[in-house]
Amino acid sequence: VRGFCPLKQILHQKEDNTLIFEARFESGNLQKVVKVNEFEYQLTLRTDLYTSRHTQWYYFQVSNMRAGVPYRFTIVNFTNRNSLYKCGLRPLLYSEADAKKHKVGWRRTGNEIKYYKNNVGQGGRQYFSLTWTFQFPHDRDTCYFAHCYPYTYSNLQEYLVAISKDPVKSEFCKIHILCHSLAGNIVYVLTITNPPKSGKATERKAVILTARVHPGETNSSWIMKGFLDYILGDSGKAQLLRDSFVFKVVPMLNPDGVIVGNHRCSLTGQDLNRKYRSNVKKCYPSIWYTRNMIKRVMGERDVFLYCDIHGHNRKQNVFMYGCERKQQAKAPYVHPRIFPLLLSKSCPDKFSFPDCCFRVRKSKEGTGRVVMWKMGINNSYTLEAS
Repeated sequence: VRGFCPLKQILHQKEDNTLIFEARFESGNLQKVVKVNEFEYQLTLRTDLYTSRHTQWYYFQVSNMRAGVPYRFTIVNFTNRNSLYKCGLRPLLYSEADAKKHKVGWRRTGNEIKYYKNNVGQGGRQYFSLTWTFQFPHDRDTCYFAHCYPYTYSNLQEYLVAISKDPVKSEFCKIHILCHSLAGNIVYVLTITNPPKSGKATERKAVILTARVHPGETNSSWIMKGFLDYILGDSGKAQLLRDSFVFKVVPMLNPDGVIVGNHRCSLTGQDLNRKYRSNVKKCYPSIWYTRNMIKRVMGERDVFLYCDIHGHNRKQNVFMYGCERKQQAKAPYVHPRIFPLLLSKSCPDKFSFPDCCFRVRKSKEGTGRVVMWKMGINNSYTLEAS
């Protein structure tokens, strides 16, 4: 989409210190910049394609800077009333010079950070601004800013190529094409399990994991990568898990949205995590094929757990949304609170059980978590990470 190479911008005077901005690259998002004064810039984000909403994800390049000078950036068209920027969250900065010289990657930056209601509102919509000051580490560097650590579709493809070329991992991790997205990008599905020693493989229960249905929630891809690094490793526990379960993994449900730098939607301008009840295969292929794949797996074996991984922009910690009936069965193994409780016991510094919620709201009935639960998977969850 928008497949043009960024044009080299020509500076007319040698002494021109105006910053040069660029976002026409994979997962980039920035629509407009206004120079307010010498070191102050007002930025506007692009809404999700074919919508007038969902400004949250930003990722852009800056060059032609001076080091050690306090710059101020203000993004003026956020639509969320509340934000973790009010609670200490800081923007991310990547310096190509620091990466080259000091092996320093993305890092949090910014002072005098404020997130506030502004008076720009348009068509009855209220906008919010994020403002921060900072100093670039080097003169004439190339730097990037982002809302969260970027994880692109290309990153995923490189990761999967490395698995397929690994003689050990490729034995127990099979990579297949689940379907193609609207823009023709491959949606991958991984099957991870140790080759059976005898004919007992059918007794293995399935665990189904999906991620990145919302493109701007890049943390979900990093969690998925962490899971894959672990389950494909050679530790005794990873071996035991691969002996005991068949893992079905869809690491990126919405590659089109990820590529174009959307925050929440697909190329149809729709939130795919509300489309699990839909039978419109043509508009939501990754969702339709994922649901069908899960139905097929349920016909072959018990599904022990389903979990869709997300990132949360307004709450802290890692926590889960589950599903429970008003009258919950007494048998503990079908009780949806057990698995999150075990997670909170095993990593109390990160996972917060009090933040978990098990109510099934009407507005969430089209989500993967609720649809899979109604299909008969008792342990059906959304994992949220701050």
